[in-house]
Order: sequence, then C-alpha cells, then structure tokens
Amino acid sequence: MQTKSSGLAEGSLQADGSLQADGSLQAKSSFSWPIQVYYEDTDCGGVVYHSNYLKFMERARTEWLRHLGLQQDILIDKFGVIFAVRSLSIDYLKPALFNQMLRVETYLEKPGKVSLLFKQLIYLVNEKNNNELLSSADVKIVSLAYDKQNNKMMGPKKLPAEIYQLMFNN
Repeated sequence: MQTKSSGLAEGSLQADGSLQADGSLQAKSSFSWPIQVYYEDTDCGGVVYHSNYLKFMERARTEWLRHLGLQQDILIDKFGVIFAVRSLSIDYLKPALFNQMLRVETYLEKPGKVSLLFKQLIYLVNEKNNNELLSSADVKIVSLAYDKQNNKMMGPKKLPAEIYQLMFNN
C-alpha cells in the first residue's frame, strides 16, 4: 500500500465509512499524533529502542480513541470491552534519534465485527522532508468482553454499534 501524508493537523480526524458490495464496512479514517523522542526512548547511542516504536503507535491509537470520546476506562465502564493487540507486523526502515520530532499516522483500514485493522506509519518531522518514513506496521486490535468487577477477560465481543457510530460519523 502506498501511503502519503494526509496533511491533517495534529490530533485531527477524518472518517469516511462506506458499504462494500459484499456488505462489509470499509473505513477510511486517519489520525495524526506528534511524538517527541526523549532520552529515555533511546539506547546509549541515542537511537530509539525498537520496542518504543510500538509504544509510540499505542499512544497514537489511544489518542485517536480519546479524540472520539472513547477513553480506555469509558470502553470498560460503558461498553464492557477492552481492546487488545491480536497481531502485528512491523518494518523498521530508518532509525529515529534522540530529540527528533516524529509524527505517527494511524489509518483504520478495516473494521470487523470484533476487530479493527490499522496501518500505522512513523515519520520524521523535519524542515527538509516532512515525510521521511521511519517505520510501518499493520496492527490488528480485537474487542474483548471485560468483567470489571472480577477483573476478568471473557473472550471476543462484538464491537458495539455506538463505537462504530463514533468512528465513522466524526
């Protein structure tokens, strides 16, 4: 998939859900979130440690949910669901370095009944080239039923219609 920068302001969201011929819902939703690389994110050479790219992507997905009014505690309290990473595939293309400014682009590519498939791209933000791609990942998130009273996950749970409404009507 060839992706270019959406040109969105930081923290902005655009959504355009459409019904496909097979009856499935195809989402075209994007969200951009800035990340500043701190010393704690790097190794002693000033290079971002590989697992921190996953943290940056998690923050972007969390901020996307927050932008929709769906913070993690609201998902649990109101809907009885939590989101968990089911699978991911990541490519590290170029290193991010200490004190660099990054941008995480998050694209909701395919919603399912109990899952969401995201494409997440991390770009270096600089004056020369605002679209220098550093990392690319495909992340599958699943919706799980959660019993807060017993602190227990109960297995897959269909995404509530209200969550779909928020994702596609903003």
